[in-house]
Amino acid sequence: MKSMEEMMQAAQKAAETIQTQMNDMQVKLDNIEVEGASGGGLVKVRATAKGRILGVAIDDSLMKIEEKQMLEDLVTAAFNDARDKADRVSADEMKEMQGGMGLPPGFNLPGMG
Repeated sequence: MKSMEEMMQAAQKAAETIQTQMNDMQVKLDNIEVEGASGGGLVKVRATAKGRILGVAIDDSLMKIEEKQMLEDLVTAAFNDARDKADRVSADEMKEMQGGMGLPPGFNLPGMG
């Protein structure tokens, strides 16, 4: 039987491993790129899987003052689409990482969804 001190050291080492894996995952998510689109691709938003916005592209045909409200709506929709895709990619990557830790399906560690 392990001593309490050995068990505490093992728990500390496991916590450090998980923290390192979480940090690595955050870096990985910030390097995965997704693209949200609206208006049939007239407005596009590029973002990382972590949710950082990288850029916005607006088709020239939408650059009319009378189309301002529609353009604003399309930009909002494209941002939301990019965010949804980023959330899905992030969740998939976290599930993969959890599986690699040997955790049972459905087990959630704090900060991992």
